[in-house]
Amino acid sequence: MSEEMKSAAPGSYGADNIQILEGLEAVRKRPAMYIGDTSAKGLHHLVYEVVDNSIDEALAGHASTIEVHILEDNSIRVSDDGRGIPTGMHTKEKRSALEVVMTVLHAGGKFDKDSYKVSGGLHGVGVSCVNALSTHLRAEVHREGKMFEQEYEIGIPKYPVREIGTTDKTGTIITFSPDNTIFTHTEYSWDTLAARLRELAYLNKGISLSLFDHRHLDQEGKAKEETFYSEGGLKEFVRYLDGTREAIIPVPIYLETEKSGIPVEVAFQYNATYNENIHSYVNNINTHEGGTHLAGFRRALTRTLKNYAEKEGLLKSLKFEIAGDDFREGLTSVISVKVHEPLFEGQTKTKLGNSEVSGAVDQAVGEALSNFLEENPKEARTIINKVVLAAQARHAARKAREMVQRKGAFTGSGLPGKLSDCSERDPSKCEVYLVEGDSAGGTAKQGRDRKFQAILPLRGKILNVEKALSYKIFENEEIKNIFTALGISIGTEEDSKALNLTKLRYHKIIIMCDADVDGSHITTLILTLLFRYMKELIEQGYVYIATPPLYLIRKGKKETYAWSEADRQRITQELTVEGKESGIYLQRYKGLGEMNATQLWETTMDPNTRTLRRVTIDSAAEADRIFSMLMGDDVPPRREFIEQNAKYAKIDV
Repeated sequence: MSEEMKSAAPGSYGADNIQILEGLEAVRKRPAMYIGDTSAKGLHHLVYEVVDNSIDEALAGHASTIEVHILEDNSIRVSDDGRGIPTGMHTKEKRSALEVVMTVLHAGGKFDKDSYKVSGGLHGVGVSCVNALSTHLRAEVHREGKMFEQEYEIGIPKYPVREIGTTDKTGTIITFSPDNTIFTHTEYSWDTLAARLRELAYLNKGISLSLFDHRHLDQEGKAKEETFYSEGGLKEFVRYLDGTREAIIPVPIYLETEKSGIPVEVAFQYNATYNENIHSYVNNINTHEGGTHLAGFRRALTRTLKNYAEKEGLLKSLKFEIAGDDFREGLTSVISVKVHEPLFEGQTKTKLGNSEVSGAVDQAVGEALSNFLEENPKEARTIINKVVLAAQARHAARKAREMVQRKGAFTGSGLPGKLSDCSERDPSKCEVYLVEGDSAGGTAKQGRDRKFQAILPLRGKILNVEKALSYKIFENEEIKNIFTALGISIGTEEDSKALNLTKLRYHKIIIMCDADVDGSHITTLILTLLFRYMKELIEQGYVYIATPPLYLIRKGKKETYAWSEADRQRITQELTVEGKESGIYLQRYKGLGEMNATQLWETTMDPNTRTLRRVTIDSAAEADRIFSMLMGDDVPPRREFIEQNAKYAKIDV
């Protein structure tokens, strides 16, 4: 740190608070290193980087309102009411601090401990990375009664920072257009951005985040908009996640404290389902691989509940040892910690490694839960009864799992009889199609490339795991077939949800169902199974959805396929002569079985021509809520969701 910076008054925020760590040269060459990837995920990450800066201002107590605008041309504008990025001359760089922030990687006040206590953002590359990956970016700063601006093209300033007027406001406005030569996907998704802003509102109570979409105007010409704001923070987050589940305690257990200098906020409640739904965050980053904060929470939960249950004599009926998993069945929890210098580990760098955080969370949760149990004996008994039932069900499920794995050990290859396997043995080159029905399965077997493509037909609709006890799931024939075909072993007694992927037989697991309502339902049932019991497959990018065509359009000897209504209309229009459809034959594929083997190969299975959609989890919390809503017992929210998102305007006859 420079001498000038050391002498800056604590809490002040001027040009000299900006530190320079390294240049921007590599960003455009290797963008995926800095923002994750160049698909839709990376495109949306640009917005998050800018919003993170505004959130940091809010966490430091200098901002309360953030707006994100999707503009008509799919560019983005983010504004806040913070202090405004400093515009004075930077001592070392001999240029405006604003220009340094916008053009130098890792340059920002968050690297100076006096400016920000903690800051969000996984990669921490800052807005300069967004600038480098945008064809055009404009920064407008309201600060010290004046307005300043600077514009850039692919990160290069068009002119020095200039003063453009006076103002009675403070804040920063960043407007940018992502470079479509860098990104493979250039259209912003309202749902994706809304889910992240909603999440940020819950994680940072008291901050207003608004989303506007100027691509969709109402009759009065106003942009579509939604504002996300939470007074209750994580308590409200848990209620939102559990909106379609039946709670068994009246209000979530909640704590907000600081231990060993680490702010800890946790909310959790028990519901009548059988799934564990824990979402953990560090500095607003969703740590879906967990880490030390999650370990501390689980340890405190198990120890405190077990001690209470033993003291009250509530475990006498059990003839076997209770396990940690039993205390988490039907638990929905959100854990949020703020760490000044987080250490990230794991395959996707979303696992917290700071050892000191574990003890802080353990202590905070242990104290809060002990107090709750002592003060609420009725609710405490309800929770322990749920735990005892979970232990009994786990005991039954273990026997069912052992049957699955014994089948694999003692029956030859152990593979399901319905599986038509491929000859290749390198999992990275192999793919398996989970196909709806025996008829389509037969067509797929004939059309596939036997070297690397395996087919597993599924009979009808598989069990809805959202509403089933775990031992019922492991007893289900179709689900057993999926587990054994994939080569996945299903946990241990210590952790019944642990997956062993070392013997995974295929690195592409492709769901191939009919392009109709029933097919979508079966796809959702399979995805629910994968999300609840094999989430690692999705997180590691192994799960895909095939996209069979909706129509075959034939005119004379020319055959064309259409994958959507828009495709059909465009192709039909191109083939129409003088306003007449003279000799155009249209076939609507209602099922995969209606295609012959050659057609299925050409349209849906040939790696050179097919379109596969990889299943990803942008927000684990939002995915958890949607699966619960779609596959649970509560009908009205599901009906509303379907009405808003239905693609099938006409009923297939």
